[in-house]
Amino acid sequence: MRSMLFGLMFLSVMGLAFWANQENLKTKAELTHAEELQAAIGQARDRLSVLNAEWAYQNRPHRLRDLADLNYEHLQLLPLRSDHFAHVADIAFPEKNPAPLNDINLAQNEAPNE
Repeated sequence: MRSMLFGLMFLSVMGLAFWANQENLKTKAELTHAEELQAAIGQARDRLSVLNAEWAYQNRPHRLRDLADLNYEHLQLLPLRSDHFAHVADIAFPEKNPAPLNDINLAQNEAPNE
């Protein structure tokens, strides 16, 4: 009986050791994967900073102005001026004293249902 108990304990210890080893291997694999992802994120950030620098270089105002002048026949782009915008007096602002909510609710209830 005692030898059978020792055998079961030995087998359970071996099973737990095998399980712990498998978990250790999975953890190491996930850590390696996480490091690869961090490296990929770093490379993507580097590419993004280069692309942002190129975008800023390509969108320089004097360069865009020269391109607009070169392609005026096709695009007919003009520089923005203050007279291209509406005046403040032309804007329709909402009423200063809006109708009370009770009047709105009554008006909605009186509307015919279709």
